[in-house]
Amino acid sequence: MGSLAGLQTPEPFRVLVAGGSYSGLSAALNLQDLCRGLLPRCGAAPAEGEHHESTEFAVDITIVDERDGFYHLIGSPLALASETFTEKCWVKYDNIPGLQSPNLHVLQGSVKSVDPARKVATYLPYGNTADPQEIQYDYFVAASGLRRVWPVVPQSLRRKQYLFEAGDHIRAATASRHGVVIVGGGAVGIEMAAELKLVHSHLNVTLVHSRDKLLSSEVLPDEVKYRSLELLREAEVNVLMSHRLDRTEEIKDDRGIRCLRLHFTNGHSMLADQVTLAVSRSVPTTSYLPNDVLDEEGYVRIQASLEFPKETPNSTAHFAVGDLVRWSGIKRCGAAMHMGYYAAHNIHQRMRELQTQTVVEEEKKSKLLELDEIPPMIGLAVGKKAVAYWPEGGVTYGEEVMKSFFGDDLGFSICWNHLRLGGNKVE
Repeated sequence: MGSLAGLQTPEPFRVLVAGGSYSGLSAALNLQDLCRGLLPRCGAAPAEGEHHESTEFAVDITIVDERDGFYHLIGSPLALASETFTEKCWVKYDNIPGLQSPNLHVLQGSVKSVDPARKVATYLPYGNTADPQEIQYDYFVAASGLRRVWPVVPQSLRRKQYLFEAGDHIRAATASRHGVVIVGGGAVGIEMAAELKLVHSHLNVTLVHSRDKLLSSEVLPDEVKYRSLELLREAEVNVLMSHRLDRTEEIKDDRGIRCLRLHFTNGHSMLADQVTLAVSRSVPTTSYLPNDVLDEEGYVRIQASLEFPKETPNSTAHFAVGDLVRWSGIKRCGAAMHMGYYAAHNIHQRMRELQTQTVVEEEKKSKLLELDEIPPMIGLAVGKKAVAYWPEGGVTYGEEVMKSFFGDDLGFSICWNHLRLGGNKVE
């Protein structure tokens, strides 16, 4: 028998992903598929007769996320209305079958800095009690999303605390005598008001918006805005248009019970027991990245390949995906997962490029996927129905649209299955 001396197992490519939501998980899991020679889970199936060929590579993937689990962000309006769904909406990473792999690691904590020239990131473990650690990588993916405030999303970083946080919010709302007011007629406000009324039909729920049309900050056809208002009223949500909140004061009602009086700039006032602000502007979580890769608002200036700007040191090893990138289109989880897949494909191509140094230049060139401009499109759950718009399909709405876009759990099962978080078997 010949000696095995001299044979070496190649060192795995080290990939660091900052963020464990839709885009980060998509990048990690699609890359793992490609490096195993499999079809990428979020990619299109090959055409009939077309052969799928993928070069296998040893890869070691580390995901760093502030939370201890996957939180279904677009399910927040339902998670903050139904304690049953609250339980379902957050799954600890340790309990996600699709992430249980020896070459895939999830660390709870935050990336504090990235040095593209050295390919080194500084990571701070959860709790801030440990010293920062350096993580060396071959490829980096920024996927940490936007910083969203309460009650748009829970602020807890551990599932146990999240359950208390959401539960307290729901119990306060359902005990309301004077009703609940949602301030802000964007997508978040609309869905929060509709889900609260759907789950707790006895509640008096009012949505107030400062403009004369809902979704006023989005470049969408007026019919989308009109249908959203129509479906809200059909769901028995009170809607006050052209009402800008001036101030709130705590008072006692005629029974001596504490409540809030809301004053609007048009002179109108009303009583409520709970006021939820759904108007705050979310900001990118990119403070750990070099300033020269960011625009003036903190979004990452990506190339169409999702790589950092060309002038960045080692730009072909650094990618950004999801809500924190500067790109056209409305921020959506579908677009985030799509970007994650593109980044995975392009990282895999860059790996092939490194392994084919002796191939002639024309053959060696990586075949990168590039993002097209993304037109405005939206899917909005409004009670038992939904309204959707995309350029090719126009405006559609109704119960079938709700079923198609969101299922019966505000898209949790759709996203879970698309990313195969339950394992390779679709549940």
